[in-house]
Amino acid sequence: MLDPFASPAPQKPSKGKKGKSQSQGKPAGQAVLELLEHGNLDVEGRLIDASNATLYCTVSSGGTKATCVYKPVAGERPLWDFPVGTLAGREVAAYAISHAAGWDVVPPTVMRDGPFGPGMCQLWIDADPTVDLIALSRRADHAGLRDMAVFDAVVNNADRKIGHLLPVPGGHLYGCDHGVCFAEDYKLRTVLWQWRGKGLPRRSLEALRRLHAQLLEGGLTGQLAGWVSEDEVGATRIRVEKLLKHRVHPYPPEDWPAVPWPPV
Repeated sequence: MLDPFASPAPQKPSKGKKGKSQSQGKPAGQAVLELLEHGNLDVEGRLIDASNATLYCTVSSGGTKATCVYKPVAGERPLWDFPVGTLAGREVAAYAISHAAGWDVVPPTVMRDGPFGPGMCQLWIDADPTVDLIALSRRADHAGLRDMAVFDAVVNNADRKIGHLLPVPGGHLYGCDHGVCFAEDYKLRTVLWQWRGKGLPRRSLEALRRLHAQLLEGGLTGQLAGWVSEDEVGATRIRVEKLLKHRVHPYPPEDWPAVPWPPV
C-alpha cells in the first residue's frame, strides 16, 4: 500500500479560482440536527454547477427555519471508484468525524427522506464574500485551514477544491462536498499541500487523540458503519493511527493526481 509519509518526487503547485457559500445557523447544537432531520423540507432551487443533484432548500419546524442543501441519493452520478448510492452517506460520516474530533469543519449534516427520496441534508453556510478564496487556500498561517488539511487526511478526501472552502464572518472555516471520502486506498487529492511533511501542531494531535479514543470505544465506529463499509471504517482508524505515529502531514500520492481538476 502507498505510504503517505514517504517523501515523493516534487509536485507542481496548483492554481485556483473562487468558492461557494455557507449557512446562517439559527438553531444550535442538537436542535439544528433535529430540524434538518425532521423539519418540513421545501425545495427552492437547484445548484446547477454541482456534478450531482444538489438542491437548495428551506427546512422548518414550528417557528424555526433554516436554509440547507439536500442531495438525494437518486441524483448521484455513478463513479468508477466508489460504490453506487453511497456519496450522501459519506457526507454524513464526514460530519461525524469532524464533530467527534472537535474540528467543526463540516456543517451539521444528516440523512433523511425528502421530496426526491433519501438523501443528505446539510445546513447551508453563507460564506464571507470579502474573503479571497484563492489567497486563503494558499495560506500557511491559518489554524482552521490546517485543521481542515488534517481532517482531509483522516477521511482521505479525494476532492478538496478551493470552492469547497466556506469562510464565515468571525474567522471560522467550514468545508463542503465530502461525498468522495473514506476510500480504503490512499486517494488524498487537495489544494492544501502547503504543510506536506511538516510536523503536526499540538492542537491537531489532541484532536486526533480524541478521535482515536472514540473510534476505539465503538460508538463512533457504529455511527460510521451506517454510512461506509467495515473495511473503510478500519482504514480510517489506521489513518488516524499513522498520523499519531508519524506526527507529520502526509505527502501527495505519486500514482494518483495530487490536486483535483479543476482546483476550484
